[in-house]
Amino acid sequence: MPSDPNSVPPSYSAPGEAPGSGYPPPSSGGGAYAPPPTSGAGYQQPGYQQPGYQQPGYQQPGNAYGAYQQPGAYGAPGSVGPAPVGYANNDEKTWAQIAHFGGLVGFIGPLVALLAKGNESPTVKAHATEALNFHITWGIAVLVSVIIAICSFGILFFLPILVLIVPWVFSIIGGMKATNGELYHYPMSIRMIK
Repeated sequence: MPSDPNSVPPSYSAPGEAPGSGYPPPSSGGGAYAPPPTSGAGYQQPGYQQPGYQQPGYQQPGNAYGAYQQPGAYGAPGSVGPAPVGYANNDEKTWAQIAHFGGLVGFIGPLVALLAKGNESPTVKAHATEALNFHITWGIAVLVSVIIAICSFGILFFLPILVLIVPWVFSIIGGMKATNGELYHYPMSIRMIK
């Protein structure tokens, strides 16, 4: 049976897209040209999704810039987490290092850092407070060990030296952490200053 030359071949385009190349151009001679179907009558493979097509009610993950951010990541809406590691400027880094490395000579270094920059920078204040609490605690321990060494008539002369080594070691550890931008929480310290 011969096919009708004016019949329209089936469309292989998605609804709302331009018709495929199977449609004949409109004739100027008043032929029987039918417009492409617009009500979804075109053919679409089951399970196939056109590129760029988005299902109604579905929103792709991502923020306003198109980048996906993991839930709970720093800066994500509604996230509660620690502040990023680091310093606002080099001055803060220097004073944080003074607070920790200054503990090698006692509590004077952390006290100077706290008094000099503690009111201006919360980061320096946190570093200086941690170091100051630790060195006050171990300053008291050194004083007690000296008293014990004196009361033992010199038998325990090495005790103050051993007790003095502990704050030196932890001052170096705290200073190295401060160099990397981390706040070091000293062990074995009494939190007297907040």
